Amino acid sequence: MFNLKLNRRNIMLGAAALAAGVAMAQPASAITPAEIKAKGKLVVGIQGDNPPWGFVTSAGKQDGFDAEMGALFAKELGVEVEFVPLEVNNRIPALTSGRVDVLFATMAMLPDRAKAIQFSKPYNANAIVLIGPKAKSIKTNDDMAGLTISVAKGAAQDTQVTKNAPPTATIRRYDGDAASVQALVSGQADALGGNIFYLDRVEKALPGKFENKLEFQKLYNGAGTRLGEKEINVALNTFIDKIKANGELKKIYDKWMKVPVPEFPATLENIPFTAN
Repeated sequence: MFNLKLNRRNIMLGAAALAAGVAMAQPASAITPAEIKAKGKLVVGIQGDNPPWGFVTSAGKQDGFDAEMGALFAKELGVEVEFVPLEVNNRIPALTSGRVDVLFATMAMLPDRAKAIQFSKPYNANAIVLIGPKAKSIKTNDDMAGLTISVAKGAAQDTQVTKNAPPTATIRRYDGDAASVQALVSGQADALGGNIFYLDRVEKALPGKFENKLEFQKLYNGAGTRLGEKEINVALNTFIDKIKANGELKKIYDKWMKVPVPEFPATLENIPFTAN
């Protein structure tokens, strides 16, 4: 009888713990535009130290391409914006845990990521490249042999450099873009895995010494929301279509990217733009 009562008590405690765990796992932030409007604030996950995408100014303001995108989407919803600066490898956890409502965080649209989050339509185009010394000929993957290459851990450039570099290359992984760039300019690395906009940062630190060498992958960036959140996904896609049509996206591109707005694909394989 004692064992039966003990077992029943353990089952009840276990059920209570499970229920508490499920409750804690639920997203803590708004999941629909109506709920965002009700709380009066859109919480945007953004990269905190990755110009021209997202960075903090000397005055303490979050700025950059994605910052303007997030602020413009908040304005579209009629609410204030709050930015949460994130590193590359904690962007998706911040979203799925409910810490942020949406990601405008240089999120390359990749099939593996599309299993974890819902992407919007693309709003930016990019490419993953290798940046190396102008004085060194690097024209093929084999030319990376013997090089020490810095990358941001867990980013698309980490994946591409790991995939393409020969075994004799040394890949050093850093927590974030800024640290990987600093490794190159400080001489800790011979080359840098990044995107096409990294070179501007390198050029400011060491003018005239480096250039884009190899292109590994064409990419598009989309806003990220949690899987199954249909209403905010619709709102994002409507917003992106609107700013493409009315010239707002071109203004942001002209200011931060300094290249023409590209043609965006209607579909990407294994990456749905619409929430199921």
